[in-house]
Amino acid sequence: MDDNIHNWYERLVMEQLSSNLKLMSEFSEESMSDIACLTLNQLPPKYVRHSVDMVFYTSLLERTDMDERITAALSAAIEYVRKSPPQD
Repeated sequence: MDDNIHNWYERLVMEQLSSNLKLMSEFSEESMSDIACLTLNQLPPKYVRHSVDMVFYTSLLERTDMDERITAALSAAIEYVRKSPPQD
């Protein structure tokens, strides 16, 4: 089986988290992992073999839709983590 198969949204979510590090500085590393998981669980899977295919064959409309979905899912995940009491 091909080890290159991955969910394209994982890359996009991690990029968005990385680009918002100052905003995310209030969260621990564990909370950041929770936010990433909660965000991804709200998004549809988009499995690909080669990332280059997504870069070249995703229309601007589809990319905009994906970005909007990620932003909404990330906001919901952040709000959930902020409201949840820390687990010991």
